[in-house]
Amino acid sequence: MEVINNKIDKNTKIAVLCGGMSAEREVSLRSGKNVLNALLNLGYKNSILIDVDKNVAQKLKEENVEICYNTLHGRYGEDGCIQGLLEIMGIKYTGCNVKSSANCMDKETTINILRANGLNVIKSVSILKGEDFIKKTKELKFPLMVKPAKEGSSIGMNKANNTEELIDAMQIAYKSDNKVLVEEFINGYSSTVGVLEDVENKKTFATPILGFETKTEWYDYEAKYTEGLTKFVLPAPFNEELTEKIQNMAIKAHKALECTGVSRVDFLVHNETPYILEINTNPGMTDLSDLPAQASHMGINYDMLVEIVLKTALIEK
Repeated sequence: MEVINNKIDKNTKIAVLCGGMSAEREVSLRSGKNVLNALLNLGYKNSILIDVDKNVAQKLKEENVEICYNTLHGRYGEDGCIQGLLEIMGIKYTGCNVKSSANCMDKETTINILRANGLNVIKSVSILKGEDFIKKTKELKFPLMVKPAKEGSSIGMNKANNTEELIDAMQIAYKSDNKVLVEEFINGYSSTVGVLEDVENKKTFATPILGFETKTEWYDYEAKYTEGLTKFVLPAPFNEELTEKIQNMAIKAHKALECTGVSRVDFLVHNETPYILEINTNPGMTDLSDLPAQASHMGINYDMLVEIVLKTALIEK
């Protein structure tokens, strides 16, 4: 990683960007408030919270912001939009750049890049609104998972066991996006791996693997953000060889998509074969989020994790 020379000190004016205009607004607000508290605990006394709206550029200018800690989730915050604005304004920011954010936000693009780099993905097709999805999904085997191509937190995502359910699921997905990814359903073990870049030591490393045991049929929005519906299993119940394989795949995926700073790679593991589902370029930082739990398991508490991510703003984008 190439690191910019200038430093971040306790007097740096830092804005935690949160809220925003996506369907994940409420989750982002929770992430942002937690991160702000951590920055203040760490002594970054000039840290403020900005709820992002169409006037965000004006707010950033008025506050003389030097660094943005991005806790936005979903559209406009995780898809390259805010990153492009910050680059135009000359403001450094945490996490991934414009290109990697945009590519990872689009599930079809992500899968194509992963496949081109020899990484295992589930058989799928991408369908634009208006196309004959019955015809395009003909070679896929039911049951199917239907996902808006550029949405996060499982929003608009449904399982279809037959053609009738597929029709309903497509209608729901198209409310969130005009492009939908349909993939074969694999009854695998859901898990995720965080990837972090240690700026001071110029090292990229994977967190322990977090497994999910949910009370819902699959790891949907309700399971992700409702306390008590999902049990975190840390570390995930994989043998040493499979654990190392998944962690190495996560780092390779992070690099293949040209991610910088931080990402979280989601997997389904079926019969000891790991499949990459997607890459999140702005992992949640709420009390129930995956990355803080993974970091904690390896001895990195919440405040330490926030500082690691903060310093990724110094990576040359």
